[in-house]
Amino acid sequence: MTAEAGITALAKAARAALPLLADAPTARKAVAITAAAALIRARRDDLLAANAADVDAARAAGISAALLDRLALDEQRIEAIAAGLDGVASLPDPVGVSMKRWSQPNGLAFERVRVPLGVIGIIYESRPGVTADAAALCVMSGNACLLRGGSEAVRSNRLLLECVSAGLASAGLPPAAVQMVPAGDRALVGAMLAAHGLIDVIIPRGGKGLVARVQAEARVPVLAHLDGVNHVYVDASADPDKAVAIVVNSKLRRTAVCGAMETLLIDRAAPAGLQKALIMALVDGGCEVRGDPDVLGLDQRVGPAGTQDWDTEYLDAIASARLVDGVEGAIAHIARHGSAHTEAIVAEDAGVAEHFLEQVDSAIVLWNASTQFADGGEFGFGAEIGIATGRLHARGPVALEELTTYKTLVRGAGQVRP
Repeated sequence: MTAEAGITALAKAARAALPLLADAPTARKAVAITAAAALIRARRDDLLAANAADVDAARAAGISAALLDRLALDEQRIEAIAAGLDGVASLPDPVGVSMKRWSQPNGLAFERVRVPLGVIGIIYESRPGVTADAAALCVMSGNACLLRGGSEAVRSNRLLLECVSAGLASAGLPPAAVQMVPAGDRALVGAMLAAHGLIDVIIPRGGKGLVARVQAEARVPVLAHLDGVNHVYVDASADPDKAVAIVVNSKLRRTAVCGAMETLLIDRAAPAGLQKALIMALVDGGCEVRGDPDVLGLDQRVGPAGTQDWDTEYLDAIASARLVDGVEGAIAHIARHGSAHTEAIVAEDAGVAEHFLEQVDSAIVLWNASTQFADGGEFGFGAEIGIATGRLHARGPVALEELTTYKTLVRGAGQVRP
């Protein structure tokens, strides 16, 4: 069977399941998701064993440390996956929600209501938790989905899909609503990207190479972000303790997540002691800092930054740092080098902070909080499929509402157009 025929068969099965899922009562969808969460907890030991085999194989293949971190599961991460599913099941169902009502002088009554996007293709790498998150979000928003995880997580993904499929079946919903595209054959990815009319939207979640390929080749709409070149700007008005804690957490809590800080911007007018404390805290925490000439003078352990550093998503314990001329300097740097993902300001001056929030054009902008909060779960969405940085349809964490579109219902009483 060719790759095109294989994707066509999977997509047609998903589309056949779509009406049953789209019309399912909220309670039934919630039962399916919570049942999957219970099975994930019950099969914890099986999942740990499968993941250990994936990690061993990936390490032997020379996979990067950042991807190994994304791939690895432990008891805490498995519980977080299950808890995320429970969280999704408890959220309000967006399907059928009335968004707006209005009428015209001719008596026509209009109503805009939320409906599922349809069949969603999700292409991702390394992180097996995406399998569960994506499935739960698609089910709760009435969408069918084709999941294509990376070959490095094949055992973990297969077991998680078994839990989801059993959860769907236990609630009387079609397991074909959530299917796994076999990993390892790049032609299958190309077939997904070309499946216009069968797949309604593609969501890539992975490295720059994957996302760039999807955006370049897709013949169906794409919801994605390419890079997470995220910044923290520390203003002269910042509280020193807050600033150090936020900067260290933004960079080092988990360096391989897309919400990690990659560039630190420090107000040139900030106290010299604060400037030094920020750099020292990063270096002492195990972070390699690459700085401009001003930052090089703050700590002898800092290395020089090259021009490429300001545009680099390290996904590692590396950060670039520079001094800027106040909030305007920070805004200008972000506009030139940012990827429209996540930026933060640390400041006690509310006027400066609000100006930053208004002027920085990124999907997520925070005041006095770590960039690591760039996560659907932290937004109260239960989980997310990814962070969208484009301007169409959705921006920021892609969760339930972002997986719906709308239709307009028009109710009349015999009107004809003159």
